[in-house]
Amino acid sequence: MDILEVGVMPKTVIDIDEEALARAAELLGTATKKDTVNAALRDVVARHARAAAVADFMTDLDSGLYADLLDPEVMGQAWR
Repeated sequence: MDILEVGVMPKTVIDIDEEALARAAELLGTATKKDTVNAALRDVVARHARAAAVADFMTDLDSGLYADLLDPEVMGQAWR
C-alpha cells in the first residue's frame, strides 16, 4: 500500500436531492454535504443495529429466557 493511500476515502459523484440534504443537515446538525452524507450513513447503520438488537431481545423474551424476571416470587426472593 502506498503511504499516500492511508486514510484516503474515495470520491464518489452522485445526484442528491438538495432539499432532503438540507433537511438532513438540520436534523443531524452537520455543516457540510460530506458530513451530512456520512452522518446519515452512520445513522442508518446504527438504526439497523439497534433494530437487530431489539429483534434478538424479543426472540429471547419469547423463548422464555427472561421468564424469571417477570415472576414476582422469584424477583421477591432475589432482593432478600
